[in-house]
Amino acid sequence: MKKRLAVVAAVLALTACGTPAPVVVSASTVRVGFLHSFTGSNAVSEAGLINAEKMAIEEINAAGGVRVDGQEKKIDSIVNDSGSNPERFVKKARDLLKWNHVPVVFGGWTSANRKAVLPMFAEHDALLVYPAPHEGLEDSPNVLYTGATANQQVVPALDYLKSRGAKRIYLIGSDDVFPRTAGKQIKSYAAANGLTIVGERYRELGSTDFATIGQMITATRADAVVNTLVGDSNGAFFAALDRAGVSARLPVLSLSVTEEEVRTIGPDHLAGSLVARTYLQTTGGATNEKFVQAYKAKYGDDKVTSDAMEAAYVGVHLWAKAVSKAGSTAPEDVDAALDGLTFDAPEGRVRVDGATNHLSKTARIGVISADGLIDEIRNSGRPIAPDPFLKSYDWWKA
Repeated sequence: MKKRLAVVAAVLALTACGTPAPVVVSASTVRVGFLHSFTGSNAVSEAGLINAEKMAIEEINAAGGVRVDGQEKKIDSIVNDSGSNPERFVKKARDLLKWNHVPVVFGGWTSANRKAVLPMFAEHDALLVYPAPHEGLEDSPNVLYTGATANQQVVPALDYLKSRGAKRIYLIGSDDVFPRTAGKQIKSYAAANGLTIVGERYRELGSTDFATIGQMITATRADAVVNTLVGDSNGAFFAALDRAGVSARLPVLSLSVTEEEVRTIGPDHLAGSLVARTYLQTTGGATNEKFVQAYKAKYGDDKVTSDAMEAAYVGVHLWAKAVSKAGSTAPEDVDAALDGLTFDAPEGRVRVDGATNHLSKTARIGVISADGLIDEIRNSGRPIAPDPFLKSYDWWKA
């Protein structure tokens, strides 16, 4: 009794001084963390990810949960809002790891945020399951990357534009790690493939200042635009292109636009433009049909599924499979169990490459339709093995 009173007193003392109290978890429960932006400029892209992750947990729990130390355990979660703010993201990640002692966090969006917390996950020996497409040039035993890397998105996007005869490319993006690094990769590809980068502009995250962008692009005589803007900047950008008549003349291929952005912005300005992704709501197959139906049944028939949502959903299932395979939630055990693990995902079968902690994924090019969905017009025909450091491309020199 004295020991219990001492623990209670310590918890009260921590709370009184403004430090979060550790969360006590049942022995029959595994607690995980979710960290996404439900507010701010990135909410348009991130808000649906938590829904997909929660749905995955409900499916896993309904099937018995995860097997740890010979016992079936249900998954519980703590949900934090990073508010589209890098400092808040770091703080909330620290709270989940230091005070709630979760072995895994599902979350993140921008590469800058991911890179900011990598040392923290290594220090606390925890795993981050990261669902966003990213620029590559990174791997870590403390991260499972379930979104596309550069050779599964950037390169197929450029291959498509080249095959359509585009030779003069204009780059527009947010001033952040992924757009800037993707810009370097695109310029290296262009130099080796007879393409010319005729213009390059970056705007701060959340910017809506695109009043003159149409005239700037027109003046360069570009054949195509590659767009790496993040979040709600896309709405102002595409509206400006429409006003200048650029959308009707040039193919605009986006690397960060999904069905979520189309639904929020509205298809009026986006219809006819292109995207490069590894999953679309319209992707064929019974597995995706079941996924889409389950998502709409749970969250509303007006909701859409998207690339990053699907990657978030897949990440939860892969982690749970690895935990049950290892019989442990310890990150080092889970990391070892992930190597070679496969999952029949809505996008098609994915496989974890243990050397890089990335997935094999099928590249897809889609066109946004007037109904707000994205129709596939090309795919790679098979899953592409991850090559985050672009080692298989002679034109890339980091």
